[in-house]
Amino acid sequence: MPETTYSTDRHLVGRAIADITGEPAEAAMLGYGRADQKTAGIHLRLRARAFVFVDPLVERRVLLVVTELPLIFSSITQEVLRRLAQRFGDTYTESNVMITATHTHCGPGGYSHHRLYNRSGGFRPRTFAAIVDGITEAVERAHVDIAPATLRLIHGELHEASVNRSRAAFDLNPEEDKDFFPEAIDPQTTLLRIDRDGEPVGAVNWFATHGTSMTNRNTLISGDNKGYAAYHWERVVEGVNYLVDPDPDFVAAFAQTNSGDMSPNLDGSPGHGPTGDECENTRLLGLRQYEAAAKLAAGYMPRMAGSIDYRFLHIDLSSVTVAEEFTGDGCEHRTGRPAGGAAAFAGAEYDGPTQWKTFHEGRNPGWDFLSRSAYLFAPALRDAQAPKAIVAPGGLLNRSKPYVQEIVPVQLIRVAELYLLGIPGEVTIAAGLRLRRTVAAALGVELANVLIAGYSNAYFHYVTTPEEYAAQRYEGASTLFGRWQLPALQQVAAQLATALHDESTVPATTAAPDLSQLWQSAKTDPPPDFPPVGQNFGDVLTEPEPEYRAGERVSVEFAGAHPNHDLHRGSTYLMVQRYDGARWRTIADDGDWETTFEWTPGPAQSSRITIGWHSPADAASGSYRIRYFGDAVKPGSDPVPISGTSPEFRIHDAHHDT
Repeated sequence: MPETTYSTDRHLVGRAIADITGEPAEAAMLGYGRADQKTAGIHLRLRARAFVFVDPLVERRVLLVVTELPLIFSSITQEVLRRLAQRFGDTYTESNVMITATHTHCGPGGYSHHRLYNRSGGFRPRTFAAIVDGITEAVERAHVDIAPATLRLIHGELHEASVNRSRAAFDLNPEEDKDFFPEAIDPQTTLLRIDRDGEPVGAVNWFATHGTSMTNRNTLISGDNKGYAAYHWERVVEGVNYLVDPDPDFVAAFAQTNSGDMSPNLDGSPGHGPTGDECENTRLLGLRQYEAAAKLAAGYMPRMAGSIDYRFLHIDLSSVTVAEEFTGDGCEHRTGRPAGGAAAFAGAEYDGPTQWKTFHEGRNPGWDFLSRSAYLFAPALRDAQAPKAIVAPGGLLNRSKPYVQEIVPVQLIRVAELYLLGIPGEVTIAAGLRLRRTVAAALGVELANVLIAGYSNAYFHYVTTPEEYAAQRYEGASTLFGRWQLPALQQVAAQLATALHDESTVPATTAAPDLSQLWQSAKTDPPPDFPPVGQNFGDVLTEPEPEYRAGERVSVEFAGAHPNHDLHRGSTYLMVQRYDGARWRTIADDGDWETTFEWTPGPAQSSRITIGWHSPADAASGSYRIRYFGDAVKPGSDPVPISGTSPEFRIHDAHHDT
């Protein structure tokens, strides 16, 4: 009899995938803080992966959603919870739902209800809707997919996939922190495997590295290295076809943890490490995460026991009194109103500077002088924020349309023997270690089984240790609530963990306000379309070559339309097809790594669509073609589907002499 039967499995699990790709044209990308980095196409589609874990013995469940997004904002969480309540009643609530982001820096922004994150392009209703619709769809599919399953958990180490981008700050930490991370990286890679009838049907991997393999010069939507890792396992290894498999046999998510100071750019500059090609780096760093996870999955994995449980609190981080037990200096302290430091506006040197050339990562003498002067007359501000060179006082900026969030969610969920501490920000590895130690001590569990689930449910920027904060590099300057922010979070984490351990409740707390009404008037509809002069929609403007060797790149240009009319969520803007002797078979679409979909505006509201396909080195010899699918809007009309098909071209094996 198979090991995984209902009589032997305590848990039920559902898992699913859905498309959450936003606007591929003219939407400011989120992550690097550059107004000039706007979407101009797609390299990899973005996806949400939902996992429902149920313990029927105690009738409790948790929902984990891993999204290939730059960030999660309360705007997304609140709307998703509204949708789920309409569909499932009180089954899924803010307490047992954790929505996380992989933190790619090459996804469209404009989906927050806080002004700072929409600054470069305003609120984008279409992108917001695509994300919410996709997450909700993934959850609905996962809910239907719930079935008996065996959960297995294992840890390993992965090196050569991250580097500490803020070593000067890390080195200020005490020896007990630095000794835990002798290479100044967090190499732990954790794999949760989901089995049914003795076969793996899902996996969630956690590893700390930033989603910045693609640089701020890239304008094609991409899930970055974690997006490639998931794509490789699902599509390349398991053969999942996203267009025709809405309920695939295998789902793999690559989630973030405490990656605040972890960069994938191993050579110390944007787009460098392990090669000088950002696309190849994205593939290689994703492949390394996949290979580490797959190696763990292929070996012995202990079966997990234990229940499902959760605890959740809202906390106003701007006014927390932190007990001396957590401050480290024997004194009680208070956090302060959010404030951005000068170095925060410079960006991280390893991953990509912002557009503000007047700011520097480190000291900024002019702003330092002004802040020191202010601290002389404001001792409470000094205790909370010094030595930050304050540039953006959030307390002032939040008076009308709020710039940043102050009331934030903190969450602890248990999945059998695994504990995830949901933090709505970017936690450095040393800060993460202290939070993990706090939770592990309160629960009496192994430290390795406690993970930081960064980028969860909302966003409040960075979390550094008080020692790292003193260096006021990018991460410290982006720790908005000051020096005592981490100790405040430790205090909350201890409260959640103690309640979970004692099976007691936590007090009801006030949530962040719903700001959706502030953004309902946003209008970002693209203008009507016109084909290039003398052309029709779908015409081929640049034909492919008649013949190619396998491994060469094919490119075709079409007379197209603005792609934001219809985002083709769950579908595609392109197909690469091969003739098999009887019919044309689709072998790649715009969700595949080897394809690119690029939009270029032309004169008089025309659009040029360039579709690229890097043919595989082992592509079968034969006849191929590329198809384009779009939607055109004429003045006063609704979108009308358009399409185009390239002339046939032949692929020969790489050794063929053409």
